[in-house]
Amino acid sequence: MEFTWDFTPVLQNWPALLKGVGMTALLWAIAFPCSMAWGFVLSLGSRSRHAAVKAITRCYVEVFRNTPVIIQLIWFFYAFPILTGWQLSPMTAALAGLILNASAYCSEIFRGGLASIHQGQWEGARAIGMLPAQILRRVVVPQVLARMLPAFTNRAIELAKNTSIASVITVQELMYQGRAISSTSYRPLEVLTAVAVIYFVLIWPGAYLASRLEKRFSLRS
Repeated sequence: MEFTWDFTPVLQNWPALLKGVGMTALLWAIAFPCSMAWGFVLSLGSRSRHAAVKAITRCYVEVFRNTPVIIQLIWFFYAFPILTGWQLSPMTAALAGLILNASAYCSEIFRGGLASIHQGQWEGARAIGMLPAQILRRVVVPQVLARMLPAFTNRAIELAKNTSIASVITVQELMYQGRAISSTSYRPLEVLTAVAVIYFVLIWPGAYLASRLEKRFSLRS
């Protein structure tokens, strides 16, 4: 039986797909910076001199790195209200799951970057009177940025793809819209192919730009 491609449902429903693209971009634009910021805080906690702080940080990282992100999103949407009585909106539950999951990975990236700086540089900066924040800003971050950039690039790409999981809790992002259109048009192959192409168009430019930045940093080092 010969199959005939028909992208009419895609063309007819482009406003819905465009709305899904906007929601996907919004999820990523909120989740990634928040994940970076919280991951940095966690990485500092993992270097704390207090055993309790280090233990709590380690438990957090292990829990969120070793359970599927889809389970985390579903837990925040369905289980969290049972425990607390607070019903989170789909968007809030999706962001909570995405941020907490990604921040655990970002924490490990930061931790590895900070550990790569020789202890003598920390001690030398303290000896000339620098505060911890100044040491990070002036000494540590400029050196480890190039080393961490490939890992953060991969994490940003992974997070962009993970936003599609939010469709399971009815966040109307790109994947949700694609599933809805394919179920009503009975053309899942064409619709989901179009969705895959849209994801590629969204994600690839960022990956290309990041690769250019990596090469620039490597030439400077």
